[in-house]
Amino acid sequence: MKGAIVFLAVFFIFLAATLAYPDMPPGKQIYDGLNLPADISYQVLGMSAATLIIAVFNGVIYGIIAWIIYTILEKRGILK
Repeated sequence: MKGAIVFLAVFFIFLAATLAYPDMPPGKQIYDGLNLPADISYQVLGMSAATLIIAVFNGVIYGIIAWIIYTILEKRGILK
């Protein structure tokens, strides 16, 4: 359960950070690699849909990395 909280905390932190700086890797590279349109005129909550997609990519990727690190540290007894 604590791992889920770690994932969500990191997810929302990187989601917000990417909304402020959309060129943050690796979300931008994944978005470009999927050959999705670079300039989407569709707006979601006042921001470009492309920016929101990139932010979700970054949130998920960095959230999974943080969750894996947390799980490893917890299993080794470093975190309790």
